[in-house]
Amino acid sequence: QLDRFASIRIPRSKKERPPLPHMKQSHSTDWSSTPMDLEDFAQKQLSEREIIALFEKMMEDMNLNEDKKMPLREKDFNTKKEMVMQYISTASKSGSLKNSRKISPQEFIQDLKSGSTDERLVTCLESLRVSLTSNPVSWVENFGQEGLGLLLDVLERLVETKNQDRLVKRSQHKVIQCLRAFMNNKYGLERILGEERSLLLLAKAVDPKQTNMMTDIVKLLSAMCIVGEENILEKILEAVTVAAEERNVDRFSPIVEGLQDNSVQLQVACMQLINALVTSPDDLDFRLHIRNEFMRSGLKEILPHIMDIFLAEGYFLSILQHLLLIRNDYFIRPQYFKLIEECVSQIVLHRSGTDPDFTYRKRLDINFSHLLGKYYFEKDFVVHQETQALLQKKEERISELETELQAFKSQYGSVPPGFVPSTHGDASVVPLEGAGPHQFPPPPPPPLPSNGAIPPPPPPPPPPPLLNSLGAPLGFGGAPPPPPLPGLPGIQWSPPSCALPFGMKPKKEFKPEVTMKRLNWSKIRPQEMTESCFWVKAEEDKYENADMLCKLELTFCCQKRGKEEEDFEEKKSIKKRIKELKVLDPKIAQNLSIFLGSFRVPYEEIKMMILEVDETHLSESMIQNLIKHLPEQEQLNALSKFKHEYNNLSEPEQFGVVMSNVKRLRPRLSAILFKLQFEEQVNNIKPDIMAVSAACEEIKKSKSFSKLLELVLLMGNYMNAGSRNAQTFGYNLSSLCKLKDTKSADQKTTLLHFLVEVCEESYQDVLNFVEDFQHLDKASKVSAENLEKSLKHMERQLQQLEKDLQTFPVPEDKHDKFVVKIFLVHAKEDFQKLSRMHENMEKLYQNVMGYYAIDLKKVSVEEFLTDLNNFRVMFMQAVKENMRRREAEEKQRRAKVAKEKAEKEKLERQQKKKRLLEMKTEGEETGVMDSLLEALQSGAAFRDRRRRTPRSKDHGT
Repeated sequence: QLDRFASIRIPRSKKERPPLPHMKQSHSTDWSSTPMDLEDFAQKQLSEREIIALFEKMMEDMNLNEDKKMPLREKDFNTKKEMVMQYISTASKSGSLKNSRKISPQEFIQDLKSGSTDERLVTCLESLRVSLTSNPVSWVENFGQEGLGLLLDVLERLVETKNQDRLVKRSQHKVIQCLRAFMNNKYGLERILGEERSLLLLAKAVDPKQTNMMTDIVKLLSAMCIVGEENILEKILEAVTVAAEERNVDRFSPIVEGLQDNSVQLQVACMQLINALVTSPDDLDFRLHIRNEFMRSGLKEILPHIMDIFLAEGYFLSILQHLLLIRNDYFIRPQYFKLIEECVSQIVLHRSGTDPDFTYRKRLDINFSHLLGKYYFEKDFVVHQETQALLQKKEERISELETELQAFKSQYGSVPPGFVPSTHGDASVVPLEGAGPHQFPPPPPPPLPSNGAIPPPPPPPPPPPLLNSLGAPLGFGGAPPPPPLPGLPGIQWSPPSCALPFGMKPKKEFKPEVTMKRLNWSKIRPQEMTESCFWVKAEEDKYENADMLCKLELTFCCQKRGKEEEDFEEKKSIKKRIKELKVLDPKIAQNLSIFLGSFRVPYEEIKMMILEVDETHLSESMIQNLIKHLPEQEQLNALSKFKHEYNNLSEPEQFGVVMSNVKRLRPRLSAILFKLQFEEQVNNIKPDIMAVSAACEEIKKSKSFSKLLELVLLMGNYMNAGSRNAQTFGYNLSSLCKLKDTKSADQKTTLLHFLVEVCEESYQDVLNFVEDFQHLDKASKVSAENLEKSLKHMERQLQQLEKDLQTFPVPEDKHDKFVVKIFLVHAKEDFQKLSRMHENMEKLYQNVMGYYAIDLKKVSVEEFLTDLNNFRVMFMQAVKENMRRREAEEKQRRAKVAKEKAEKEKLERQQKKKRLLEMKTEGEETGVMDSLLEALQSGAAFRDRRRRTPRSKDHGT
């Protein structure tokens, strides 16, 4: 048999396979373990099925993936047999077969089954760790069939040991190391994740007192958090929760407690686990929940202490800030970094072998001359070459001048004192004192003009006159200019059908490219307008805009037909409570008795109040009830005959006897009641008149409202093109409320909302008409008919009062002050003021109605004001609805972008986690745990979370 040949064994029959209590059936084949020499294998005649099985096992041991296995399986049988023999021969020569023969998986399984807890267990676990690390995956698979369950049994037994001595702790750590080595391949990781109790035992083994073991456990848990296995996070959190409940502590307390340890490795491992637990969930609320739970467990108090940075933080931060200022140029930036790297390397790697001391000198000797030749770019190189050529030319000129100077000296001697040399010529090229041959002299100034210099060229001639499109100068005759460009597409001038009054011009005839929805307005003919009418002066053409008309055409075309929605309002019946009063003598007596009982005032005092017109005690309600319940004058006259039987009369009759002495009692009470109510009536009528007057003035003077009407006129004529309402000069203002009834083609907006949108985009001053109509709301609630009735009723009362005073008899009682105290003169003055205000109001609204060509016979002032107020409310509501619609669209857009971004990030995380589990090289399945830990250490496992909320955009790096 072939156990020693790299764990290649011949398969037994199914009956001979041992039971696997700790796992489901593995994908690897179970082989017998009887040793067999290579010569015996060569001599033994194996069947084709056995050779194929050995060949498959060989490819599995070689860690080949399915893509590489397919071409090998297509080879012939002899080639496969030779490959198997060659593989076994190579393995035997390398010595791995001998080592594998020393300790097989079955031997480790037998040692683990012994249940020892002394030094033999520690030795066995240490050897097992080495074997799991050095042997191929097939060896790990053979051990894992039964050995994983035994390892977990050992860990459970050690964790539950009450006496945690040094040997037990050491054994626990060795088990954790064996599990880490077992998980360092795809098979082992899947097996660990498939075991229900593995995560719970790891969580129970977390002990901040055992620094090294806790570091390994926390790293394993962190790596398993990011593998992307389904429900792995829930399993880990459940294991941590169960372990914490058994200890009666917060579930994250051991992890936070590990941050307080002095071991930097444990602190880093705990932070890695915290980041893995916080960043793994996709749900933001769940991530915040875990983060807050860590904060409650003590992380908030620990973070300030573990975030302390070294003393040189300021200098290091300054270096990084300076690096950010490097120009973001594709060609220059690498040169900057190269020079900085050279400087840093020469400072750090000083040739003296000791750190440089900058205390006693300010200079820093750094040699980077070997880099200078590499920093010339194309443009700088050209400039350098030109400068070198200019320098050479100047040096040659200097040599010539020096030669001439020597000849001059030899011929004429030295220069006489006091002689000032001329500044003309090339004197400026004399080098400065101390200038070396390799120094660049300053550029020479431009030479002054000499006598023989060439004069400057004459100025250029003046430019020719501008030419028009036909080649003739503008303003000097030539061919006549071309005809003006036609108007906007679809717009033509309609010929006047008849003479228009007041110099009015015909309206443009629009011809939209598509059939438009119709604006249902009431058309006003020019013959119905006056010269001062608004529609005569309306100039809606100045708002004509091709973009707006195209947008109007797209929005309110008839191509899309939607279902018209009808709004039904519930009708509520208003029941008027009509008080029916039955006037009968017994009933009058009963009502009068109730009235007198409510006052509890002697009858004589009531009589004196009426005679003296005492307004301090007389109230409006008292006089009203008294007039209501007072018996008729005939009854009062009849009661006056029973003065001698006063004590025998009932209370109502006694009151009638007392009041019978007052002359003309009922007219007197009516006059007193009118006096008490007069001020209130004036205060009720005057604000209504003022509101209507102010509203009429605001409507006529509002420039914003005029612009709005012109905009609607333009849109309506464009939409009604080709219909009987086309080319309208004006419209009834009640049509403004119908703008909301005109739906768009997609039934999502109305013409009113479109008008508001146009005003918000191009004519924002039109929106101010709402503020101009300050009194419209109150004026719309005024009824002109009721107002006129109130004034006429007040006039009749005054006339009646004046008539009563003229016919009132001379008072016989000295207390009778009715005539003296009455207010007829003052009341007539106030009424005349109200009448004049009312007449002025009528003139104003008649003027406004005529200004907008509204027929007073057909439309009342309250209807006119109510329609305008309703439109004002609709307009404000449309502004709010447009704002809410834009906010909703923006919210939907942001939600869509956020959803797409979240889905993209989720897909990237899933792909990244899959890549973390992929083989380090093609076809290799080992080193999975090492790759996960490396990703945690480097931060690659959390990089996608950092991209979720970048601090700034486009750093330019």
